[in-house]
Amino acid sequence: MSANSTYDLLTMGRSSIDLYANDIGAAFEDIRSFAAYVGGSPTNIAVGAQRLGLRTALLTAVGDDKVGDFILAFLRREGVETAFVPRKPGARSSAVVLGIEPPDRFPLVFYRDNAADAQLTLDDVLAAPVAECAALEVSGTGLAREPARSATFLACERARAAGRTVYLDLDFRADQWHDPRAYGVVVRSLLPLVDVAFGTVEEVNAAMLQRVEDVEITHQQISAPIVRGDVDANVRAMLSAPVGPEAVVLKRGRDGARIHLRGGETLDAPGYPVEVVNVLGAGDAFAAGFIYGRTQGWGWVRSARLGNACGAIVVTRHGCANFMATLEEALALADAHGGLGD
Repeated sequence: MSANSTYDLLTMGRSSIDLYANDIGAAFEDIRSFAAYVGGSPTNIAVGAQRLGLRTALLTAVGDDKVGDFILAFLRREGVETAFVPRKPGARSSAVVLGIEPPDRFPLVFYRDNAADAQLTLDDVLAAPVAECAALEVSGTGLAREPARSATFLACERARAAGRTVYLDLDFRADQWHDPRAYGVVVRSLLPLVDVAFGTVEEVNAAMLQRVEDVEITHQQISAPIVRGDVDANVRAMLSAPVGPEAVVLKRGRDGARIHLRGGETLDAPGYPVEVVNVLGAGDAFAAGFIYGRTQGWGWVRSARLGNACGAIVVTRHGCANFMATLEEALALADAHGGLGD
């Protein structure tokens, strides 16, 4: 941890109770039981980074309800700092219900009407130690509604003013936006405050989306649709703005990660071969590993390789936050396949 930082990482955004089907391979309508875990992209990243060895804090919000108790109790057991997680009376802690049909069908339903974490405020940000954390990580879903949208912008402004590193997980969930193009408008407004952006091909395309007909939203993929576009051109556009990210990191599943740098260089970090059980949470595990590496002063590729190892471990497991890798597990997987590289 940096000598002048209280925490290595503060993550900000959604949290939830995740109900994951126990009936692996069953159609959603045939599910008989669910296991209860904790989720939400920034929450998963905080837990993943904490397990790797960083000191992490979380800025989310929960309702004054038993689901909020469930989320907070888990985070405290994991050692994630929850002192900056407000209760929002009248709001609800959010929930996710997931079917698991490997290798490529994972129907997902969000319950985020009146979600407590969408009601994070400017004052909640001012009460958190944003400037005392070495890095801040925020997510695209946190930009979907006010007051959390303005709160996210303020957190990024405060982190940048203090010389901290700002990470953005593009985290595009189409059903959280009134128009998919609105997602891109808001994300592009935030990019000047971001140092590193993570995203899938679809998420990078969504960040630069102009035509709604380029989005294909199916019944199975309503929260993570197919978004058509020239991803290389869209990455270049994100990096060519006068002020913006130093790097855009493409998460490519079993193909690993590709790091695009502002100077035009492209770096590839290969993935690791594993048998997929559930892909949800893999990108968050990747982000935790990547941020860990960068916090240790590692280079781009070595950091991404650790992220790939963390993601590969999570896809072999049932859930997200509850199944994040330890550093020992991630290094063991990497070592079994030639290590992390330079």
